[in-house]
Amino acid sequence: MRVVIVGGGLSALRSAENLRKRGFEGEIVVVADEEHLPYNRPPLSKEFLWGDATQDELSFGVPAEDPGIEWKVGHSVIFSNLEEKTLTLRNGETLTYDGLVAATGVSSRRLSIPGPQEGRIVLRSLNDAISLKEKLKPGARLVCLGAGFIGCEVARTAQRVGCDVDIVAIDPVPMVVPLGKDVGAEVQRRHEAAGVRFHMGQSIAEMLGHDRIEAVKLDDGTELPADFVLETVGSVPNTEWLAGNALDLKNGVLTDAYLRCGGRSGVVAVGDVARFANPMFAADPLRIEHWQTAIDTTVFATATLMSDLGLTDEEPKPVSIMPWFWSDQGNVRMTSYGMLGLADSTEVVEGEITGECAVSYLRDGEQVGILLIGTEIKQRGARFKRQLAKTRRGLTAV
Repeated sequence: MRVVIVGGGLSALRSAENLRKRGFEGEIVVVADEEHLPYNRPPLSKEFLWGDATQDELSFGVPAEDPGIEWKVGHSVIFSNLEEKTLTLRNGETLTYDGLVAATGVSSRRLSIPGPQEGRIVLRSLNDAISLKEKLKPGARLVCLGAGFIGCEVARTAQRVGCDVDIVAIDPVPMVVPLGKDVGAEVQRRHEAAGVRFHMGQSIAEMLGHDRIEAVKLDDGTELPADFVLETVGSVPNTEWLAGNALDLKNGVLTDAYLRCGGRSGVVAVGDVARFANPMFAADPLRIEHWQTAIDTTVFATATLMSDLGLTDEEPKPVSIMPWFWSDQGNVRMTSYGMLGLADSTEVVEGEITGECAVSYLRDGEQVGILLIGTEIKQRGARFKRQLAKTRRGLTAV
């Protein structure tokens, strides 16, 4: 019996490990388009760039002692036939499977902007980070397009190594969707105090230069000098290989309550690419691009797969998880539990917004998340997490 895992990130690795923990003794094949074995992605925008983490230290390590796991790195699945249970690789190879795990994650969204293209970069993979690290030199001029978590993390990292940094974003404040206007404005204030320049409510209308980018022109005509432009304007789920199988691929792959793709037996999705309902918080299916979610979904999905393959008498459980994430942006340390993006209001419940604090996120007066800002209050994160979990158990998903 063979299970194929498509994708080579954290969720792919944990899927393989959890299958073994659940007693799967068959063949596991992991097909990954990157040439690297699974590695830790969060440090790519921080420690790796400033030199506190090496490439070897990023590696998770794989169960190399398991001869039943084959790692096909540097290969892409370009087509799938879920009826015939076959996968076609870019090199023409065909793989058959009994069980399938979709763990392909996301790619960086790119915008169509006129002008020279040399100097436009993204940050999603280790190779991207290696390229970016080479460019982060004292005096280098960086423009970050997008003011989300990655953009702000890289901006502060670049500043730390001596770069001149501007952030351009169409939003009113940084990270407005997950954090809201009040918290986003406070984060902007702290970054500006450290020397990062913000150009909010703007986008890049044109890249300026001859053979490569030398400056950017904003919508209002402002020109900013730039040696390179980092685009952090969201992500696109990697689902092309699943097209043609009557699946809902509008925003990732829609799953049922057990993480089956389209309710199809023996085919599950995990991590960033999966769109699922999370009854602890959200009744409507959503994708959750959090490091911890990449791990948690594999626990449910592998249980479902083992049941579908007839390898256990244990009934799978519907997915229900507590999303959480952290973000280190210079001296701004944030830890979050729950789903902040569902909120329609916020309330500081401990400390002051200008210092270390805890911010409760509410929807229709009911708590849907908690954000901790600071290093000391972060130490009490487990308590806030337990309180939120206790609160949500007695509430209906929004």
